Amino acid sequence: MYKGPKYDFLIVGSGLFGETFAYKAHQAGKSCLVIDKRPQLGGNVYCEKTEGINVHKYGAHIFHTANKAVWDFVNALVPFNRYTNCPLANYHGELYNLPFNMNTFYQMWGVHTPEEAQAKIAEQRAAVSAKLDGSEPRNLEEQALLLVGRDIYEKLIKEYTEKQWGRPCWSDVRGRQWIQK
Repeated sequence: MYKGPKYDFLIVGSGLFGETFAYKAHQAGKSCLVIDKRPQLGGNVYCEKTEGINVHKYGAHIFHTANKAVWDFVNALVPFNRYTNCPLANYHGELYNLPFNMNTFYQMWGVHTPEEAQAKIAEQRAAVSAKLDGSEPRNLEEQALLLVGRDIYEKLIKEYTEKQWGRPCWSDVRGRQWIQK
């Protein structure tokens, strides 16, 4: 029979959820035991000081919310810097905004309205659909081309995806390859 301290909650993991739950439970008068396999709190939101500089050991800490109450809550615990994520894709020296937006489509095709962008994507999707001649997509490349057309796929998806997965988008289990342009 266990005779140690009693807790209202056992929380496994001291990441954002575990820490927030323990904090709120404690405010409500509950006792918690938080356990984690790592020696530090915070889960992946952890920094180590290296020569006086905070280094994000597990990757960048980017917290997004449009909910003012949530933003005020986290900033009452630890101050966060406001940050707007504005990634760019570099396709052979051409820069494109991500995620896709009208600026991306203007840069790519010179279009000015959502309708013009939709028409350009539809035109490219139709060309892919005609090549498939009613057959189902058999690999990521065919599926992506059907969804977003050739330009978006080749300039913003293909090389990144192949780098991440370490294999070509056009191969499938039967070794079939998409016929390029």
